[in-house]
Amino acid sequence: MVLILSPFASSSPDGLEKVAQAKGFSHKGEQWSLWHYAPMRDYAIPWIKNEMVSTAFSGMIGILAIFLLILGFGQLVRKRSKT
Repeated sequence: MVLILSPFASSSPDGLEKVAQAKGFSHKGEQWSLWHYAPMRDYAIPWIKNEMVSTAFSGMIGILAIFLLILGFGQLVRKRSKT
């Protein structure tokens, strides 16, 4: 589903970005050093030139990463409850 719908997501800023821009403090968030090293900054994969394809695959990778984190956490909880 994410592969089909994510390319049609709005490129307009979300609510938090819009408020930050309106109030004049959006530059402070951009200065935070951790985001400069984010692997898929702005929901894009740098080596894929087609923006729609890049957005779709970055969404799919994000969902897969969250799924694997939750699966791993579930395994840890399961092991702990057995001991």
